[in-house]
Amino acid sequence: MRIWFDMDGTIADLYGVNDWLEKLINFDPTPYAEAKPLVNLSLLARLMNRVQRNGFEICIVTALSKNSTVEYDEAVIKAKKMWLSRHLRSVQFDEIRFVPYWFIKNDVNSGEDILFDDEARHLEAWTGRACPADEMIETLKSLLAA
Repeated sequence: MRIWFDMDGTIADLYGVNDWLEKLINFDPTPYAEAKPLVNLSLLARLMNRVQRNGFEICIVTALSKNSTVEYDEAVIKAKKMWLSRHLRSVQFDEIRFVPYWFIKNDVNSGEDILFDDEARHLEAWTGRACPADEMIETLKSLLAA
């Protein structure tokens, strides 16, 4: 079973970066690199590593910018990879998927996977277990207690 984590608005506070929308509209990828964590990442990394040792795959599914070009997508991917390596360096992700903004995230779901996301459209479309971002830590803890 895989556990998928969204980035923007779930583990990274993209929307808290000053002028984030204006920057993205102007093809500036820096908000993706500058975003502050939304959760205690030390705790999250420990939980991710523990559930991974218990047989779960730990994966990222994150959207590229709504306004996009091939070059900008590459810059966004680089910024998001840098964010992950800086903030969750102890986690060896089983898979990282960078998807177009309009992508339906359920398309990565094997049917029994878990998704943590902040967007209702992804949670509603998910056919496995879909959890709002604010339930992430408690849900991971419950998987370890089971």
